[in-house]
Amino acid sequence: MQKHEAPSSAQHPVDSGKGRAFAALRHPPFRVYFACSFLAQAGDNMEHIITYWAMYQAFHSPALAGYAVISHWLPVLLFGLYAGALADRFDCRRLIQLATAVGTSAQVSWGILLVTDSLEEWHAVVLLTMHGIAALFHGPATQLVMHDMVGRQDLQSAVRLSATGRQVGTLLGPGVGSALMLVVGPGVGLFINALTQLPLAVWLIFAPYTGHLRDAEGRERRSMSLQDVVGTVRQLTLNPAITAMLAVMGLSAVLVGNAFQAQMPEFAEDLGDSDGGHGYTALQMAGAAGALLAAFTLETAGVRLSVPFGILAATLFAVTVLGFAAAPSIQVAVVLLFLAGAFRLAFSTTAQAIVQLAAPAAIRGRALGLFSTAQMGLQVGSGFTVGVLGALIGVHLSLGLSAVVLALGALAMLAWVKSKDALSTNLAAS
Repeated sequence: MQKHEAPSSAQHPVDSGKGRAFAALRHPPFRVYFACSFLAQAGDNMEHIITYWAMYQAFHSPALAGYAVISHWLPVLLFGLYAGALADRFDCRRLIQLATAVGTSAQVSWGILLVTDSLEEWHAVVLLTMHGIAALFHGPATQLVMHDMVGRQDLQSAVRLSATGRQVGTLLGPGVGSALMLVVGPGVGLFINALTQLPLAVWLIFAPYTGHLRDAEGRERRSMSLQDVVGTVRQLTLNPAITAMLAVMGLSAVLVGNAFQAQMPEFAEDLGDSDGGHGYTALQMAGAAGALLAAFTLETAGVRLSVPFGILAATLFAVTVLGFAAAPSIQVAVVLLFLAGAFRLAFSTTAQAIVQLAAPAAIRGRALGLFSTAQMGLQVGSGFTVGVLGALIGVHLSLGLSAVVLALGALAMLAWVKSKDALSTNLAAS
């Protein structure tokens, strides 16, 4: 197995001083990518809104909603690091196009089953799993392509703006998805929605960004064995900053994740909106609205990369999720989800930028694969902690308990970070 020097903040400094606002948008290719990616993310969220509601109306099953989370992230959990190795080895454009083909096929299949009124639970299981496979191939490849477009100096801006695009898509997706359900029905709405995935796939046919233009000489091109997996994890976790971000990201994913979105129809019904009306839409949009405001604020302020900042944001995310689980009214729930969305974006974009910039160039794809495993793959756990457990004790209590454990775990990691050398844990020092 080829060996690399252990990453450290000193070897891989992060220039986290204040930079230009919206720096990544100064790169013309990134502007095109941003627009296409935004459309695809909006379509992805529209699909979630329509399919989650269709499943709830057809089966009223918290366990199936929990499986929606499990199946979405299980492939990333099992094979996230291998997906990163593929991104290191192959043309990332083709991996993204493969993911698009799988995801679009799932959407069209949903549409056919809903239009013909033939959806069964096993159909939902298969199609949800296909969506998870698409997410597996998409993650690390996308991040490497962005690095090609903007370079190291503007990568933090690109990560934040990419997350902003996702959140704008999350903000608009519920409204557009709900409108499609009302105007043309869920099945036809999914046929229309599938078209949102095509612009990015077509643009990548002509774009020159393979994900390796800046690091062509040093990257790994060989297949990945189990020994390589162990060695890569050990190598990356020698860096305290990477360890802290992966640990808190993983804890957040396994305990809370995005599981409460799949349970949102039940939350909305418990809070007084039983027909999927304005209350349900407002709950789905609140977190994205908060994330959008946070992204705009962080980007214009040029906030410095800092591990303690990221962990504190994760702690506040847990606190606001706990408040949402106990909210007495839909108005209070919307406010708390707005705040949760803001804190979540601050934490996740900080963590991703730190991991990507602190990792050695030769295994950057693997580092992003490991981050995807922590951020997305471990959300399989939230399908159990929120969804399956919620079927036994109620989703309000299961979500509240998960949020408490997350807050305590984040505070414990913050104490650990404070005990380490400042250069290794506060990447504001370069």
